[in-house]
Amino acid sequence: MNTRTPAALVACSAVTLLLASAGGALALDVEGLTPKEELGLQIFFDESLSIRQNQSCASCHVPEVGWVGEDSEINLGGSVYEGSRQNKFGDRKPPSSAYATLSPIFGPDPSDPAKFKGGNFWDGRATGWKLGNPAADQAQGPFLNPVEQALPDAACVVNRVCEGAYGDLFREVWVEELPNICNIKWPANTFGQCNSPKGTVKLSPAHRQRVDEAYDKIALSIAAFEASKASNAFTSKIDAFRTCQDTFTPAEARGQALFGGKGKCSSCHTGAPARVCPLPSPDYVVIQPLFSDFAYHNLGVPKNPLNPMLKDNPDWVDPGLGGFLATVPDYAAYADGNLGKHKTATTRNVALGSCEAAAEGEPCVEKAFMHNGYFKTLKQVVHFYNTRDAKPRCEDLGFFDATVEVAMEHGCWPKPEVEENLNTDLMGNLKLTGPEEDDLVALMKAMSDGYWVK
Repeated sequence: MNTRTPAALVACSAVTLLLASAGGALALDVEGLTPKEELGLQIFFDESLSIRQNQSCASCHVPEVGWVGEDSEINLGGSVYEGSRQNKFGDRKPPSSAYATLSPIFGPDPSDPAKFKGGNFWDGRATGWKLGNPAADQAQGPFLNPVEQALPDAACVVNRVCEGAYGDLFREVWVEELPNICNIKWPANTFGQCNSPKGTVKLSPAHRQRVDEAYDKIALSIAAFEASKASNAFTSKIDAFRTCQDTFTPAEARGQALFGGKGKCSSCHTGAPARVCPLPSPDYVVIQPLFSDFAYHNLGVPKNPLNPMLKDNPDWVDPGLGGFLATVPDYAAYADGNLGKHKTATTRNVALGSCEAAAEGEPCVEKAFMHNGYFKTLKQVVHFYNTRDAKPRCEDLGFFDATVEVAMEHGCWPKPEVEENLNTDLMGNLKLTGPEEDDLVALMKAMSDGYWVK
């Protein structure tokens, strides 16, 4: 598994985005970050915050490839990344952490109480109800998840932050709210307990409360970095086009028309890339589209037969949003109507660093798409949206043989992982031509950050 270290990132403190093409590698613009954002950056890239000190947030959210996983072999297979502990896997592909901070707090759609918007994770379970920020709620999950960073106790995270190289920065950032944030009496066996999957750090009630408060501030620091210009850069060709800094190629222009028209993309990936040109004034601020409605849809994506979760249990089904709603008493009645639904991902950065977008000979990564990584190229994704209901089912293919490549070769699609609640209004038989599919892909390639310097 490829990883990143904090030192490597901090050394780039004056890096700016200087890419010449959407398919290139991304260098973070971390110049001018606030102390809280800088703290969040340090935490985000700190591999010591895992049980084997080998995995950070950035291990699965790599900036250069759109804040998702960068291992081509994994992406071309099950698309699920191994955790800090060997042979421990989750069941979904890492979503992009970029632009995730713009998602609202999870709740019912005002227009329909049986539908939901907001939150984080593919199933919305990082609601924002705890910290008032879905990205911060999300940040607390992987540290303690036994199949991710796998630390056994929140106290382990707090101990390693307080005692680590940026402990003084942590104290400085939060001194006004919590002047004693790291004044915790740590047991002598803390290090050993934190290296054990079942370890527990024994603390007095007062010091346990301090750990809980500090753990919240760690998550809010990460969310601050994820909300910074280093993560939410808005420096794609789309952004340059909308602010009169560049023009589209003919293919991109055709893709733009399809995105908001025949392709129906902007119905969920809201924000058609219209141009504001000429600018009314030099200081006019163009509101850039987020390309997500932050809602949940069942697109009929087939199971990924290469998912490690399915190796010994091929009958397992990802319940998506419905699985989370079933755990919330106020919303449990809506669980069945939301089975199989997953959050609309932003199309920003979907092609960043990918071999599909790279120039010949340029370093690149094979990427995966959708919650389970079933699709391996944007072309496959668009073709599925276009033909899901127009092609026959792959009845003659065995389950473990029904990869996307084989399905495309046989001119069929496997059955949806969840057949209830399918979105049939906005996809399935769009009657796009092959060249029109290519034009939509061309537009999505123009959504990669790093294209221009603001």
